[in-house]
Amino acid sequence: MKFVYQARTKSGEVKTGSIDAGSVQAAAEVLRQQGLFITFLRKEDRGAFGNIRLFEGVSGKDVAVFSRQLAVMFAANVSLVESLRTVGGQLSNQSFREKILKIAQTVEAGSPLSDALARYPDVFSSFFVSMVKAGEVSGNLSEQFNYLADYLEKQYYLAGKVKAAMVYPAVIVVVMFGVLFLLSYFVMPNLTAMLQESETELPAITKAVIATTDFIRGIGGIIVLLCIIAVAVAVFRISRTKGGKRFFDNLSLRLPVFKNLLKMLYVSRFADNLSVLISGGIPITRALEITRDIVGNDLYRDAIRKTAEGVRKGETVSSVLFNYPDLFPSMFSQMIMVGEQTGSMDKSLLVMVNFYEKEADRAIDSMLVLIEPALIIVLGLLVGGVVGSVMIPLYNSMNAV
Repeated sequence: MKFVYQARTKSGEVKTGSIDAGSVQAAAEVLRQQGLFITFLRKEDRGAFGNIRLFEGVSGKDVAVFSRQLAVMFAANVSLVESLRTVGGQLSNQSFREKILKIAQTVEAGSPLSDALARYPDVFSSFFVSMVKAGEVSGNLSEQFNYLADYLEKQYYLAGKVKAAMVYPAVIVVVMFGVLFLLSYFVMPNLTAMLQESETELPAITKAVIATTDFIRGIGGIIVLLCIIAVAVAVFRISRTKGGKRFFDNLSLRLPVFKNLLKMLYVSRFADNLSVLISGGIPITRALEITRDIVGNDLYRDAIRKTAEGVRKGETVSSVLFNYPDLFPSMFSQMIMVGEQTGSMDKSLLVMVNFYEKEADRAIDSMLVLIEPALIIVLGLLVGGVVGSVMIPLYNSMNAV
């Protein structure tokens, strides 16, 4: 068996690695014989594919839990390096654990925590790093990590709710295709043979259903499947380009059902990030630049970039946002203007965050109320149409007899 470990030498140097041994006791004994003082020792996680770690990325929930645990350690007056080692050693995600232990080594070598975190931009965003840097300057890292934990937990909850809202429609769509597949391959062939033997005149809807199922069972079904896959791959590839992403970002804000929900989510994300950064002592222009990079939509990113440029020239945030009524509602810009006049923009932004989060929750619930019955009706019409197309000629042939 292989075990991963972290240990210290007699001189205090931190070492990490892996060791082969028959048991954890044997591994510990080998390390002690090498003159190492063990601080962490665990059996290496091995999945069905050995050392290949599939889907072991670091999620927002992982970072939120890490932030909360680190804040608790700071509040207990545990040193920064020891806090990182303790929290990192308890992480179940091996990839994340290795990164945190390396960060602890970097900090112990004399680097600021924010610089050590910045080495892993795939895990810690510029927003996260900037908040930590602000905490280092002000000397309140514990409070900043509590802020970050609250923020990340709230973002995780909102993202989870949006994903959960899409699960039911996705299941219904999968069921629809499953039903169509079963009808085409297992039900319709036998029923078609019965109808053809009856030698009765088939209604137009029955002929259409038979032709459709024959098409699906033949080469046509494969062609349709390949076309769907090709379109999906093309859309994915295009969406990864700069022009393609901008096109789809623009399109998403024009979709009748989703545009209002997406606008509320983007505005809420912008306000939440900006509020946390301002309250953390980040200058407004720098806060806008950071928020621009994490808002997630090119149109909003451009608007925020121009807002930052305007602020550098002496304009107010609200005066620039008023130029984008399609992206930022007038009420939102008005509340920012009030915050600028009273010197409490962060509090005004928090008011809008709470408002738009509640509106987004209601919009998601309303969307589900409309989508669920609509999909059920479509599924019912699909199954009912196929069954009816078969039962009508069978009923007519029975009456003819």
